[in-house]
Amino acid sequence: MSSKWNKKTSVSALLAAILASEASAQTALPTITISHTHAITHSHGGKRHTHAVYHTHIVPVRPSISSPVVVEANDGFDSSAQQDTALGPKINYPAPPKDMPSSSERFFTGGQVNTIPAFRPGEALEIVPGLAVTQHSGEGKANQYYLRGFDLDHGTDLALYLDSMPLNMRTHGHGQGYSDANFVIPEMLAYVDARKGPYNVEDGDFSNAGTIRMQYLRKVPQGVFSTTGGIFNYGRIFGMKSWEYAGGDILGGGEISTYDGPWQVPNAARKINAVLRWSRGEENDGMSITGMAYANRWNSTDQVPVRAFDSGILSRWGTTNPTDGGNTTRFSLSGRWAQDTANYWSRVEGFAIHSTLNLFNDFTYFLSHPVIGDQFHQFDRRTIVGGNAYHALKFNILGDKESELRFGFQSRYDDIRVGLQDTIRRLPYDTVRNDHVAEGSIALLTDVKTKWSPWLRTVVGARWDYYWGSNHGLQAYWDSPLFPAIDAPNFDPSNPFRIWTGPINSGTYNAQLISPKASVIINPWDDKTDFYLNFGRGFHSNDFRATTQRVAVSEVSDNLGYVSVPHNGLLSPSTGAEIGVKTRAIDKLESAATLFFIRTAQENIFEGDSGNTVIARGADRIGVEFTNHYRPLSWLAFEGDVTATHARFRGFDKDQADLYAQLLQPDGFQWGAWLGNAPGNFLVNATPIIATGVIELGEATGYFANFKYRYIAPRALTEDGFFKSPAIGTVNARVGYRWKEGWKLQLDVFNMFNSRSQAIAYAYGSFLPTDPLFQACNGALAIPTNAAVCGVGQMGVVGHPIERPSWRVTFGGPLDFDPRSVKGPDLTEPFQLVKFWN
Repeated sequence: MSSKWNKKTSVSALLAAILASEASAQTALPTITISHTHAITHSHGGKRHTHAVYHTHIVPVRPSISSPVVVEANDGFDSSAQQDTALGPKINYPAPPKDMPSSSERFFTGGQVNTIPAFRPGEALEIVPGLAVTQHSGEGKANQYYLRGFDLDHGTDLALYLDSMPLNMRTHGHGQGYSDANFVIPEMLAYVDARKGPYNVEDGDFSNAGTIRMQYLRKVPQGVFSTTGGIFNYGRIFGMKSWEYAGGDILGGGEISTYDGPWQVPNAARKINAVLRWSRGEENDGMSITGMAYANRWNSTDQVPVRAFDSGILSRWGTTNPTDGGNTTRFSLSGRWAQDTANYWSRVEGFAIHSTLNLFNDFTYFLSHPVIGDQFHQFDRRTIVGGNAYHALKFNILGDKESELRFGFQSRYDDIRVGLQDTIRRLPYDTVRNDHVAEGSIALLTDVKTKWSPWLRTVVGARWDYYWGSNHGLQAYWDSPLFPAIDAPNFDPSNPFRIWTGPINSGTYNAQLISPKASVIINPWDDKTDFYLNFGRGFHSNDFRATTQRVAVSEVSDNLGYVSVPHNGLLSPSTGAEIGVKTRAIDKLESAATLFFIRTAQENIFEGDSGNTVIARGADRIGVEFTNHYRPLSWLAFEGDVTATHARFRGFDKDQADLYAQLLQPDGFQWGAWLGNAPGNFLVNATPIIATGVIELGEATGYFANFKYRYIAPRALTEDGFFKSPAIGTVNARVGYRWKEGWKLQLDVFNMFNSRSQAIAYAYGSFLPTDPLFQACNGALAIPTNAAVCGVGQMGVVGHPIERPSWRVTFGGPLDFDPRSVKGPDLTEPFQLVKFWN
């Protein structure tokens, strides 16, 4: 798909939208109300409909400010829905749950998510306080996540779900817990439920830092479409619409997009994405079947040594390897059935997913291969099947104590083909790993919720997880890496040695874990302030290949023998606790404060980039979180959130101390490779402070605007804290106009004050051909050095710069295929005199 084609398509779609569309008139919306109901049956359009009539009382929620919401009865739609105009046409969103068991849990409707501008789909999740989402590669690779002092990489300790399907990938080719959210369509979200910490029995693998559950809409009152164009050849077309079918509703939605970015080698990102769902009833009392299909391909400008920027060797937008990039696909089919009665509720879910990923990266440039470079290929092809079942009984104990006893079962099975190859311009020349992994798990869980008095509630439960699997190494002898490497100065083609480890690193393994959970909710004074106490055990699974690995896959001993590696377990547990308060004591202000603690038994990491296992020490994280939402006027709101975390390893890193001693030897000291390699207790890339400020202006119709500031404090990039990342501070803005007929025109500006910080930064050793140490290690300079120094390379910060200021214009509105019902917007309306006194 060329940029030229995309521009023409976007312009033609925009002109067609302006000239022809439909929408019913929409007036200003009243305040939010939720209520007790009784049913009324009536005829409409030849069909019988039953909906609820409401007896109202006010319930505290956090609405989207630029698009107020209302709860009212609508024929065929959820009577407890909140209506929002964030997308232009009115959309019904579910009301928030009445009770949340912790001060840090948050519920956001899809309208609230879509109110704030997001540069990429994953950044829409930054609506969750304390969560930062960024990127260090092309626009198809999974995001990097930061939360509560965790450098979550691509999702290792943050569990993500969409329509109850797990996004985290076990035993993944690039990183454990890899969570690609690029296929999520923000406009189709019904809600986002974000839980911090491992306190809910539903939350298992990857939930150490928290769990985010996203749910798509089941239907929309009227169709929605939008077309977007922007700088750097950005283009996107989106649409969704509902139809009645077979006693239920079909919701179809999709998008296509292109983006090049400011890079000297264009991203050339090309994405196509589609969703089709049939549903009947409501989420908690009905059923649905959903299919999804997604494909993406891109080039990537990965992190580059800052020394190359500073010396002028590379532009900020340049790359060390123009052939880096990737492609991915994802197809899924899922189903859900739920029933809710006065005495019990039940829910059954099932899913099947097939995904592929090919990544071509080069993070160390010429460290391992001084002539042909260090590019490698990571591949992952998998099929996932699984299901969940829950049943809860509602009853009273001790006479009048309302209680709910829940039982649950969760299962998942991954059939995985995963590997790592060394490549030149995306062409493989050896295979470091090639494995067929079969990994399964089951979990049994239960909890009981009890309301002991009007001011005291408790939730107590536990889950049992059992994991099993096998790994069969498929690496062929003739594909295994050569030692020395073929471009090494001492390579002898007459006597090659191959590091053939596939058969040795095969095997089976199983593990189990019991995780207790408990929460106490206290409301001692009034309905405006709640106190929370939470405790729970969480865990993340490790890459299964690490449990069967016996020898290193890219190292040999001095006598050309295998190098043994320590055994690594499959499940890495953690313990979390927090105490918090939520209050609405001040009129129109909702605040929450939380003190949390997380202790991990081990920071177990399988390095997908090298194919080796690293067993890190355990770590402690203690922090505070403070969130505020203030709405003094119907058209004005403020959001201010800050999370501060102190994160440190426990114990002493003897292996790092041994390496540090080697780097201090007289023949290596002058090269400075010891800088950043001293033993220490800093957790690498743990964010000490994440803060967000948002201003929102506007009503349901008319002009609207919002501004978002995000701050990420400098982070230690090495465990001794010698290298630190720069702080990140960016401002994004949105201004626009909404017509009462459902049309919307908006302008988004990203990084509007041109921050020149790094979107992501690391510190490690690498080589560029211009480095004097590179020349010394490869015989071009007759200056003493040693093997340890040459193995580490030139220490320094590598980073991926924040994209320079960019803009995107979106025009959208109601989607209807009947031209007789089309009514376009009055283009003169935004320029008419605004009578504020009315």
